[in-house]
Amino acid sequence: MIGQSIINIKSGGRGRLSGIVAGLSLLAFILFASKYIEMVPIAALVGVMFMVVIGTFAWSTFKIINKIPLTDVVVLLVVTIVTVLEDLAVAVLAGIIVSALVFAWENALRIRARKHVDEHGIKHYEIYGPLFFASIRPFLDKFEINEDPKEVIIDFKESRIMDQSAIEAINKITEKYLSEGKTIHLRHLSTDCRKLIKKAEKICEVNVLEDPDYFIAIDNYNKEIAARQYE
Repeated sequence: MIGQSIINIKSGGRGRLSGIVAGLSLLAFILFASKYIEMVPIAALVGVMFMVVIGTFAWSTFKIINKIPLTDVVVLLVVTIVTVLEDLAVAVLAGIIVSALVFAWENALRIRARKHVDEHGIKHYEIYGPLFFASIRPFLDKFEINEDPKEVIIDFKESRIMDQSAIEAINKITEKYLSEGKTIHLRHLSTDCRKLIKKAEKICEVNVLEDPDYFIAIDNYNKEIAARQYE
C-alpha cells in the first residue's frame, strides 16, 4: 500500500479523489476481477514489483549517505535489510527500537555535573541532563565521595529522575556518603520526581530539601495557566 500511494503521488494524484479512486479500483479488482488477476503470471507481478521498488526508492539517499549521522545510516540499513528478509511492519518496528536505543545512548552521554562549595562549606552538585538507566554510570562517576565535605547537596533543577534505576542510583550514592559519615540532600525535585521517591521510600533513604522559590514558581505557573483558561 505504501508503494501504491507513492506511485499515485508521483503520478500527480495528490488530491483526495485520487486516493478514493485508487482504493475503490483495488476493491473492485478484488471483488469482481479476482479470477482475471489469477491469470497474470507470477513473473509479470515480480516485474511490476521491481518497477514499484525502482519508482519508490529514494535514490538521492546515496548522495547524502556520507553526510548524515552514522546512527541514521545504521537505522537505514536495518530497516532495508529487515524489509527484504521479513516485511515492512517488522522493519518499521525494528527501526523504532534501534532509534530508541540510539536516543537513550546519546542522552546518557549528555549528563554532567557542575560542582562548587558555598560559603557554609557545603558542596553542591548541579546535575544537567536526564537521569535514567543508561546514564547511571556517568552520574555515579561525577561524585568525589572521599574528598567531599560533611554535607552535600545534589541539585536536580536542570535534571529529571526518570525511572526506578535512577532511584536505585541515588540510593547507592546516598549509602556511600552515609558510610563515610556525611549528609546528603536532594534539591529542586519536580512533582513527578517526588512521587517516584515517595513510592521508593522502602529502598531509598534520602533527605529532600524543600525549596520555597521553586514552589512559588510552580504556583505562579499554575495560576497563569488557570487565568488563560478563563479568558
